[in-house]
Amino acid sequence: MRLQQTHGLTDEQREIIATVRAFVDREILPVATELEHADEYPQAIVDGMQKLGLFGLTIAEEHGGLGESLLTYALAVEELARGWMSVSGIVNTHFIVAWMIAQHGTAEQKAHYLPRMATGEIRGAFSMSEPGCGSDVSAITTRAVPDGDGHHVIDGQKMWLTNGASANLVATLVKTDPAAGHRGMTTFLVDKTPGFGEVAPGLTVPGKIDKMGYRGVDTTELVFDGYRIPSAQVLGGTPGRGFYQMMDGVEVGRVNVAARGCGVAMRAYELALAYARQRETFGKPIAEHQAVLFRLAEMATKVEAAHQMMVMAARRKDSGERNDLESGMAKYLASEYCKEVVEDAFRIHGGYAYSREYEIERLYREAPMLLIGEGTADIQKMIIGRRLLEG
Repeated sequence: MRLQQTHGLTDEQREIIATVRAFVDREILPVATELEHADEYPQAIVDGMQKLGLFGLTIAEEHGGLGESLLTYALAVEELARGWMSVSGIVNTHFIVAWMIAQHGTAEQKAHYLPRMATGEIRGAFSMSEPGCGSDVSAITTRAVPDGDGHHVIDGQKMWLTNGASANLVATLVKTDPAAGHRGMTTFLVDKTPGFGEVAPGLTVPGKIDKMGYRGVDTTELVFDGYRIPSAQVLGGTPGRGFYQMMDGVEVGRVNVAARGCGVAMRAYELALAYARQRETFGKPIAEHQAVLFRLAEMATKVEAAHQMMVMAARRKDSGERNDLESGMAKYLASEYCKEVVEDAFRIHGGYAYSREYEIERLYREAPMLLIGEGTADIQKMIIGRRLLEG
């Protein structure tokens, strides 16, 4: 019996998910741990995802994409994360930028970027955070000042960019009117050359941040020092809308962080179940000992509950309704359950879990990132609580 079934899918949706699942089993799982230990960018896997059309999965058909729903995308991300969470991060950050352009961009911006994002020719990254602000987005200090010649000049330092080096487009939140609070924030579409060092005049990617987990994917800083950008690169063409645009992107991003938690938890459960069936103590498989059997039952229940809440949040967004409550709940529950399921799988593996030879060691280092990404667990509880008080 397979967990994480999703009822009510179309034949096309089922075919897409089955194709991604087969790709994960064939191309990702056999090499993920080796690449992760080496902190090596998975270029061959990314090329494979490009051929499958995953970079354009939700981009409208008129712009060369597949025009699929958030739910279809989230289910694909769930499968990718089951293989290797870093791979799901590569496509998820790109998806958020494409979503923001599709929802908020000018007609010219949509026509220029979306067709090439659908093919993967343009890869997206987005940047809100800075070294000193963490979850307090309103505290960013990066500034963009008009120079009177049809350009803005950006100065400041951004932090924690997934795809920071490999991307050639970065949606970047800056302040254009510091006295106006969140209404003084603007998103710029920053074009750059992939790589490290000075990737454009006045724009530097210093290097890859060395992380405990979530390896392979490049996570970087981005330093602006007198960087001139055409004012036409303001997302939507009107300054002061950046905070709203970014929060809309993060809202769908939270659904997909939930999907990543579901995928990692599913893989941890699969590993634990397989190990418990073949490992014997006291004359029988450990799965037949009640302590382990109960642990497996708890793990499976958490895997299923997180999946169903993630599906609910995605479907609500697809229906056009506000889903910040549901996406916050899904992200919070899925990331917490993922951490717990991975730890239980670690316990079932016993001493072997501590060996880098076993896949669960990698999952044990990856799961904590989901407690932080797209807003920490505590931030999710604040969002949930405030929405509940609204009635």
